[in-house]
Amino acid sequence: MLDKIRLHAQGELPTDYHENLGKGFDGRCCSFLHVAYGDVVARVKQGGTEGEILQWCFQKGRKPTDEEIEIWNDYMRKRGWHDSVSKRLVERLKEGSFSHRTDIQTFFDYIDSDEGRIPPN
Repeated sequence: MLDKIRLHAQGELPTDYHENLGKGFDGRCCSFLHVAYGDVVARVKQGGTEGEILQWCFQKGRKPTDEEIEIWNDYMRKRGWHDSVSKRLVERLKEGSFSHRTDIQTFFDYIDSDEGRIPPN
C-alpha cells in the first residue's frame, strides 16, 4: 500500500491501479488498523520508513495484539482460496492471462505472479 501511495504521488503508478486506491487489501488494512486511507496517504507524503508509518498508524488508530496480527496475516494470505472472493480471483486470472495456472490459488499468489515474483509455469 505504501509503495502504491508513493508511486501515485510521483505520478508513476500505472493507471489501472488508480480506480481502486484505498480499496481492496489497502482498505481492509486501514480498517484493521482503524485509520482512514486519506490520512495514511497524507502521512506517507510527509516521508518516513515503513516502520515509522506503521507506528503512526498504531498511534492514530489502534495497535492490534500479537494474536490479532497472526489471525490477520493468516486471513490475508488465504484470501481468494475457497471464500467469498474466489470468483473474483478467477476473473482476475482470466484478465491477467493466468487462467491456466493451477498454482495460483490466492490473491497474494496472483499479485506475486502478476508482478513477476513467481516464475511462470
